[in-house]
Amino acid sequence: MYLTKEVKEEIFAKHGKSGQDTGSSEGQIALFTYRINHLTEHLKKNRKDFNTERSLVKLVGKRRSLLDYLKKKDINRYRAIVKELGLRK
Repeated sequence: MYLTKEVKEEIFAKHGKSGQDTGSSEGQIALFTYRINHLTEHLKKNRKDFNTERSLVKLVGKRRSLLDYLKKKDINRYRAIVKELGLRK
């Protein structure tokens, strides 16, 4: 399995307030980004996996919604997470 408990804790510790803070917007965005990158690599090998493609599109939409929320709430946190994760927008 690609997303173990340790990997999640590491992501939340790096991008959230702590390893146990799984609800912060930054932590969720970082987790979605990790999952999106994994699914993208999977789809490069398996082009006809349409269920995974649909899951990827849904994840991108969730991440976009969280980024929009963060942008409205606190523009500095939004800019920091976008820069840290290397997102285009």
